[in-house]
Amino acid sequence: MADETTQEKADEKTAVEEKVVAEEKPSEKAAEAPAEQTAPREERHERRPREYIPKEGKWGIAHIFSSKNNTIVSITDLSGAETIAVASGGMIVKSDREEGSPYAAMQASFKASDKAKERGIVGVHVRVRAPGGHRSKTPGSGAQASIRALARSGLKIGKIEDVTPLPTDTTKRAGGKRGRRV
Repeated sequence: MADETTQEKADEKTAVEEKVVAEEKPSEKAAEAPAEQTAPREERHERRPREYIPKEGKWGIAHIFSSKNNTIVSITDLSGAETIAVASGGMIVKSDREEGSPYAAMQASFKASDKAKERGIVGVHVRVRAPGGHRSKTPGSGAQASIRALARSGLKIGKIEDVTPLPTDTTKRAGGKRGRRV
């Protein structure tokens, strides 16, 4: 009798082990299936060569001054002493009211980046500036468009920082005690 119960227990253990093995096999097949599919996929898709961008090269700083009326993009060397390229929204569009538009800012950035690339600049750190002081402390609509245009033009973008002058107190606003009388 004792032999029969031990035999039954042994049979149950082997049955359980067979179930576990049976459950593991489909997962092993599923794990192998993607590996088999990836090999032909690599053969089907050839990698297109990207535009050559040199690893080493000169970096500069893109100073973007963006107010509601204009956007000025100037690219300098890392010290900021030597100006490499300058462009503004006013150089692009004809009417005064369009100088601060995102379109004018994009075109100005493309123009400045082309000049900079001709002079060997491969990447820029971006410094965005609004008028600041007692004027607007937020950059105009051309700032974001200008940064996107610099990235699209093929220049590498390093760090982006806001360098708007913010007073701890404030400077005296123009117009006198009674304000600007219109």
